[in-house]
Amino acid sequence: MSKNRRRRSQGRHTSVRNVVPLRTHWLLLTTLVLTLSAALLLEGYTQHLFDDRPDGAPRGQAAGTSVPAAIGSGGPVIEGAAGRTATPAPRTIALTFDDGPDPLWTPKILDVLRRNDVRATFFTVGTRVAENPDLARRIVAEGHQIGLHSFTHTDLGTASAWRRSLELRETQLVIAGATGVTTPLLRPPYSSTNKALADADWSAVVQAGQEGYLTVLTTLDSQDWRRPGAEAIVAAATPAESAGQIVLLHDAGGDRAQTVAALEQLVPRLKGSGWKFATVGDAVGLPAVVQSAGTADRWQGMALITAIRTSGWILDVLSWLLWAAGAISLLRAVAVFVAARRHVRMRRRPWGAPVTEPVSVIVPAYNESAGIEAAVRSLLASDHPVEVIVVDDGSTDGTADIVEALRLPGVRVIRQQNAGKPAALNTGIAAASCNLLVMVDGDTVFEPDAVRMIVQPFAHRRVGAVSGNAKVVNRGGLLGRWQHIEYVVGFNLDRRLFDLAECMPTVPGAVGAFRREALLRVGGVSDTTLAEDTDLTMALCRDGWRVVYEERAKAWTEAPASLGALWKQRYRWCYGTLQAMWKHRGALAQRGQAGKLGRRGLVYLLMFQVLLPLLAPVVDVFAVYGLVFLDPLRIVGLWTAFLLLQVLMGLYAFRLDGERPGPLWSLPLQQFVYRQLMYLVVIQSVFTAVAGSRLRWQRMERYGSLQVPVTASDAPPAERPYMSGPPPAAETWADPGVPYGGYDTDPGWASHPAAPGPQNHIWPSSQGFPHP
Repeated sequence: MSKNRRRRSQGRHTSVRNVVPLRTHWLLLTTLVLTLSAALLLEGYTQHLFDDRPDGAPRGQAAGTSVPAAIGSGGPVIEGAAGRTATPAPRTIALTFDDGPDPLWTPKILDVLRRNDVRATFFTVGTRVAENPDLARRIVAEGHQIGLHSFTHTDLGTASAWRRSLELRETQLVIAGATGVTTPLLRPPYSSTNKALADADWSAVVQAGQEGYLTVLTTLDSQDWRRPGAEAIVAAATPAESAGQIVLLHDAGGDRAQTVAALEQLVPRLKGSGWKFATVGDAVGLPAVVQSAGTADRWQGMALITAIRTSGWILDVLSWLLWAAGAISLLRAVAVFVAARRHVRMRRRPWGAPVTEPVSVIVPAYNESAGIEAAVRSLLASDHPVEVIVVDDGSTDGTADIVEALRLPGVRVIRQQNAGKPAALNTGIAAASCNLLVMVDGDTVFEPDAVRMIVQPFAHRRVGAVSGNAKVVNRGGLLGRWQHIEYVVGFNLDRRLFDLAECMPTVPGAVGAFRREALLRVGGVSDTTLAEDTDLTMALCRDGWRVVYEERAKAWTEAPASLGALWKQRYRWCYGTLQAMWKHRGALAQRGQAGKLGRRGLVYLLMFQVLLPLLAPVVDVFAVYGLVFLDPLRIVGLWTAFLLLQVLMGLYAFRLDGERPGPLWSLPLQQFVYRQLMYLVVIQSVFTAVAGSRLRWQRMERYGSLQVPVTASDAPPAERPYMSGPPPAAETWADPGVPYGGYDTDPGWASHPAAPGPQNHIWPSSQGFPHP
């Protein structure tokens, strides 16, 4: 571990290049979210704005004062822009079918018409053409005319002008894409005869005429929408005189068995009475009504059909994913709760005989002048014998000078050229004189009993490393509260679960203890990943050592105080964890302790902290979709239930950790900012990893939140022997309820009972990677 290793470590450290931030993945993500949003918007418009009232549904009486008299008394085919009408020839019937095509009833009706050699006109709904393009093609191929019945069966009379145009244009496009033809024939949904036209209806007819459409009303309503029986339908569709007729029937919109049965009787009966059947265009003498679509319209129509069908498929997939995620989240919440309770009971049993041997505490430091004094003094205040080794990794802010100027007994300072945190840790390991080592960040202060608590699990011979309980000291403001919640509810519950499952993936750099023998067997701390703590922990598990969690070993650490600093920290954690997972992927196929890490720990991380966060933007977009197009009360209710589950887990976690639940009031706000930030961190990390880029170490800014413990008389060196024991009785802390930082820790760490800690990762995982 010596000079050669440090030299190699330094070389690897300096070879990591600064990576230009990736831009393409954000472009790709934005494109993906926009595409998904567009797909859901299209699905919402076509499915949830679809007017499924029956054609004969009662409509309020409205004035028709603006309808010209010539229109009200004219023929059923209207050219709205010119105010002209046309009437079918005498003893000619145009059978018209609305609301289709339907995959069940349209083929049956087409079969009846083919057997009787009759041509009809089908007024199709755009969304149903998109769902059944083969039926639309069959309609045209068998010589029938096809017309428009709007895109979503909306009442054009009550729709705005822009929506009328949209409804007609989109329907025309899907017809062109499905059949290769365009048509000017339009039947507005909920229309009937000329005399029933109201002012709003006439406005829609005029606008349609201006856009090139002929409005086709009816003269006879078969009343088949009422389902009165086949005989009644035949009677209603039989003309009472010889004037030409346009008969209203339906091939979709519900059970049309009566319509099919009525056709079997109606067509032969009217033919026998001398009636001629024709399409609408032929009945009124319109030349070449249906024409071939242009290439642009055909391609646009096919693209629209593909988009509609794809959006439906996407919605189905999302629905299944959401149901599955909800079930997994609930099951996981129960599992974590049960695991936490079992862990509490398990930790009531001692590990064995008390561990009293001295401990070497290694503090790697690079520009830690803001908090290094507080960190070192807190370690010397431990009620367990310690030696403190501060490894200054080429600091430029006088970190080493500050420690040396303190002239504290039991503290050694080792200076080295800047080579990175792993190299600094390895230097400390080589210099340590004890068999038990504690590693602590330079921005962390320990409670007086933390060292003693964290080494007790070493009474068990299989234990190679112990994770302590890191707590946020600067928990003021929303960002501080959210990170405080994440540490209490987002890290510690998972650690209990990992402990029980014997697959702990991370001993945090802020507070962790190691058996020297275990470290030497795995070759010390590797610098091949940015998450050296996770990499080291996984290496220990694969070497057969057990890694456990001791929640009573509490240390206070500074959390990022700005979103930018938080992003950099979590980006490094997440990217480094991905590196470590990939490096130790071989554990999936191993047995014993390594297999537990692979098949339990790595799978857990992959499922809940990689894959599910990648889907989080989809979930958020779907939530907005639900608020707009589905039942808003139901969506709000589901979100409230999810939030309540998180709150309950939070309350339990805070109770286990001996914390007051006050900060949990900000949990709802956390869902709208913090959670999305953590998801974006995972997304960027995954894209960076997939792109094969290397991310350089990004050191977190220190804020000096940690205060230096003071003594009654600034005790001289003689009062503090090397490897000190319990602190002198005269020693006091700056404030017994405020651990170094001036922030109330509810109710002050000195009075906390030994209590467990928790984790909330209720799906979608709102926290990050298991680092603190």
